Amino acid sequence: MARRLKPSENEAVQARREALRRREMRLKEQARQAKRIRPLVTPEGAALNLRIASASERAGAFLLDFSLQIMAMIIFSWLLAVAFSEMGFRGWQVAGSIAAVVVFLLRVFYFVFFEIGRKAATPGKRALGLRVAARDGGRLTANAVLARNFMRELEVFLPLTLLVMGAEDDISNWIRLLALVWAGIFVFFPLFNSEKLRVGDLIAGTMVIHAPRVKLKRDITSVDPLPAAEKHAFTTAELDAYGIHELHVLEDVLRQSTPDIKTRVADRIRAKIGRDKAEGEDDLAFLEAYYAALRARLEQRMLFGERKADKFDTR
Repeated sequence: MARRLKPSENEAVQARREALRRREMRLKEQARQAKRIRPLVTPEGAALNLRIASASERAGAFLLDFSLQIMAMIIFSWLLAVAFSEMGFRGWQVAGSIAAVVVFLLRVFYFVFFEIGRKAATPGKRALGLRVAARDGGRLTANAVLARNFMRELEVFLPLTLLVMGAEDDISNWIRLLALVWAGIFVFFPLFNSEKLRVGDLIAGTMVIHAPRVKLKRDITSVDPLPAAEKHAFTTAELDAYGIHELHVLEDVLRQSTPDIKTRVADRIRAKIGRDKAEGEDDLAFLEAYYAALRARLEQRMLFGERKADKFDTR
């Protein structure tokens, strides 16, 4: 006959079961999140682990952006109606033509305007902690941004236009069915690849990554004058070898990479600027000193209207 557990023993067993259940759930969540991690080695040799945005996050960001566009279109249409209301039928024709052009420009260049900027994210993406990035780890170019957003016209807006236009006849119904299938293929395409890429991302060589706002431990150059910076002096030519993009990559290396990666990046920078490693020189100290000097140099150039985007920018 089985022994009956005392109340205290029964509570202990239940607590252990609950702990095991929570641990199992935590391990499953960690495994699920690990599938969204994409290791990436930048052209500078920095190894980064990027978290790919999920399909639901991308859909949520798009819906937020689309809502903002709809609000802007409503406001603009109301202003047009007020401006052309006294011109009669011809005024409405002119207003309709203007509205059609503005709607097209807004739905395309809304995304281009925000994604081509420094944050590489629309308001919807920023609200969900997402940004667009180049899949090869390089700088996000204007051509890539234009390509991925013009493809959205074929993926989403063209089939939507076909769905709402046309007469009520058999041909129009078949066109609507074709447009619905077309839209479904493109809309659900991100669900069938590991990086949740749109067709536009494949063509442009881009991806959407999760870039949450994090509280930095410290500003690498602002707490106190770095001891390393006092031991290193760099010439203008050595600092002009890199630009803003490389400064951001170097900051990521200093914050989250391994000592081995820091050593390799330090060697790459020395080779690039033509400087030999001094005896006993610490690689981390060298990187921190170069980061501080490069940042100061780029800020100085910005004051004079000179913006060096990356190492390929020869201005």
